[in-house]
This record gives sequence, C-alpha cells and structure tokens, in this order.
Amino acid sequence: MTEGNKSSVREFVIMGITNDPKLQHILFILFLLIYLISVFGNTSIMLTILIINDLHSPMYYFLSNLSFSDLCYSTVVSPKMLFDFYLERKLISFIGCVLQLYFFAVFASTECYILSTMAYDRYVAICHPLLYVLIMNRRKCVTFTLIIYVCGLCTAGIHTSCTFILPFCGPNVINHFYCDIPPLMELSCAYTYMSKTIIFGVVFCLGLFSVVVILASYIYIFFTILTIHSSEGRHKAFSTCSSHLLCVALFYGTVFFMYLRPASNYSVTQDKIVSVFYTMIIPMMNPIIYCLRNKEVKEAVRSYISRLLVYTS
Repeated sequence: MTEGNKSSVREFVIMGITNDPKLQHILFILFLLIYLISVFGNTSIMLTILIINDLHSPMYYFLSNLSFSDLCYSTVVSPKMLFDFYLERKLISFIGCVLQLYFFAVFASTECYILSTMAYDRYVAICHPLLYVLIMNRRKCVTFTLIIYVCGLCTAGIHTSCTFILPFCGPNVINHFYCDIPPLMELSCAYTYMSKTIIFGVVFCLGLFSVVVILASYIYIFFTILTIHSSEGRHKAFSTCSSHLLCVALFYGTVFFMYLRPASNYSVTQDKIVSVFYTMIIPMMNPIIYCLRNKEVKEAVRSYISRLLVYTS
C-alpha cells in the first residue's frame, strides 16, 4: 500500500466488450439506442417533475434525483464506450481512468442512498399520512439530499483511493469496457488484499444499512396496508410502492452480484454482461418503470397537456 506512487503506467488500454467487427456494429447501434432512450427518459422525468406543480411532492423530488443519478452514471461510461467501438486502440489516460472510476462510484453510490430514502418516504406517506407533510417537509428533503450526495462523494473517494493507491507497473490492458475496480485490481503489481477488504467492507456495511432501511420500511408498509379496509385503498398503496420495489430489486441485485461475490467466482465475461446491465439497462428501465406503472404521473401529464391546450386555444 505504501508503494502507491511508484506506478509506471501512464495510460490504460481498454479491451472493450468484443473484438468481433460484425458484432461491434450491432452492439454500437443497440447501445447507442439504449443510451439515447436513457437520456430522453431521465431528462423527461426531471423536466416533467420540475414543470408540473402537481408533482411537487417529496416522492417525485427524490425521483428526479434518481433520474439525475441514472443519467450521470450512465453518461460517465456510455459515450466513451460507444466512441471506443470504432477505435483500433482504445486508450484512456491514468488520470482519465481515475476520474471515470470516481464519478461512476459517486453516482452509483448516490443511487443506492436515494433508493433507501425513497423507501423511507413511502413508509412515512403510508404509515403516517397525517404527519407526512410535517416529517417530509422541504427542509428535511433538502437535508436528505445533501447527506446523500456527501455520502456518495465520500464512498467514491474510498473506492477510488483504495484502487489507485496500488502501484501499476504493467501490463496496462483492462479487460473491460470501462475503468472498474475488479479488472484494475487484477493489473496491480502489489498485494491487493487490504484494498479489496476495505472496499468489500464499505460496500457491505453501506449496502447492508441501505437494505435494512428498505426492508424495515416495507415491512411496516406491508402490515399497514393489511389494515386498510377498502380494496381500492390497498391497491393504491401497493401501486405507489411497486415501481420503487422493482427498481430496488434490479439495482441491488446486480450491484451485490458484482461486488459481494467471492473472488473465486470472478468471470470477466460474466462481469462485462452484468456491468452492461447496471450501467446502461437499469438507467434506461427506471424511467419506463416509473412512467408506465405510475398512474399519478400519467394523470398529471395528461392534466397539464389539457390545460396547455385550453390555454393556447
């Protein structure tokens, strides 16, 4: 660990997803389409929540932050990956690699904390509806947001420093499509046990805390919903949680598989497939899940468009 500043590597070569020219053309078109849908979907959600007053509530405030996080951590990886498809030699500078890993970790960690906060918000809304406005007031929401982003910055700082404090003496070929922790650890010419243990510990502790918050929130929500007498009321309560639960399952499932599985089960091909899923597919799916499954959003948009048409006619 003390040899961190003895690295001789000044740039890394990124192998990418595949070297097959025919497959590269297909994947470029596919991933470009996925990224454009992700940009359009997340930007649309942020603008919709900003413009429509009916959606100015804590739940949608945190949803807009989730969309911002999705958009950012997808953008940290996707444009570079798409550009590299048509480069014979895919290079990234040492500093560029550090920055890519850091900002990816910032927004991936932030997403984790936002999902936990959204679960708590649903708990307050369903279990304590009369106190919801008092508990989840504007000041509390802003405070939560500041804590979320500070924790994201600190978590990313730990991950990045534990990775790049290690010396890299060569080879410098990253068997991945972006600078991620596991393939970078493979390139280090020092003993990586301490760095891996710290990163594992941070991911495990923060992941466990987030999962406990989510599970505790939904256990209380579930028992509260059972006490609702009307079937319509139960259905409405379940529907406000289903989209969030689906997003939680997708995100945490892939992240835990990536970073908490035993080192003996590490597979480069498997790692790339899972990485594509949570760097590109999940940011694209979250807006679709929230828009298609959330009646309140669709009704608010329809009402806003109707008012615009009346105003302009």
